Amino acid sequence: MKVSVNETLGAMVSRNYQAADVFEKYHLDFCCRGGRTLEEACTDEDILANVLAALQELPDSNRTESANVNVADWPPDLLVDYIEKKHHRYVEEAIPLLKGYLEKIVAVHGRNHPELMEIFQLFESSAGALAQHMKKEEFILFPYVRKLIQQKGRGEQSGFGSVANPIRVMMNEHSDEGERFEKIRALSNDYTPPSDACTTYRVAFAKLNEFEKDLHRHIHLENNILFPQTELLEKNMQNARDRIV
Repeated sequence: MKVSVNETLGAMVSRNYQAADVFEKYHLDFCCRGGRTLEEACTDEDILANVLAALQELPDSNRTESANVNVADWPPDLLVDYIEKKHHRYVEEAIPLLKGYLEKIVAVHGRNHPELMEIFQLFESSAGALAQHMKKEEFILFPYVRKLIQQKGRGEQSGFGSVANPIRVMMNEHSDEGERFEKIRALSNDYTPPSDACTTYRVAFAKLNEFEKDLHRHIHLENNILFPQTELLEKNMQNARDRIV
């Protein structure tokens, strides 16, 4: 994969989804802070060198999680369908399982590991916020994205003014979740179970790690691909209307 230190993290993941795994390894936020260049994100020269070497070993193909498909080329209505079915569904299914695991290990190991209660409280807050966030997307933002495609410049205006308004709200909420999981990662020692951890403890941390990685990919698809495409689509539609008038 050809890499420039002046390219943003979000743009690199959009070009090649495997770059996400490299950024995850070095804890570089490519979703909420995907607008930073590689040079800006890697303040340590050794880390920058390691990241560059890992990225350059990647093939030049564009990928989603599982296929040689460039999601940046997908129309926005297809992308929202994918996000709902892939990422929203995963969140809805994973939350009750993770809550159950965390409740158990807090009850059994909470006295020796008081950080577990804080991890549980942070995850519970995240679960509630994500549930509301996804509903706002599914009932307000995503239907408008589909309408933009169907209208082809001929439909009615939205009820919220420019699509930039709900997008701004969504991005702020993405940042909140990113910060929450940074705290969970720190409290869990990078999801490393202690020596006295039982099997449930280890599974809970592994599932938390998996949840955060899915969240990063989920936010990346929206912040760095869907939202810019939607704003451009709305702008083009408005320009077409202006020309008709």
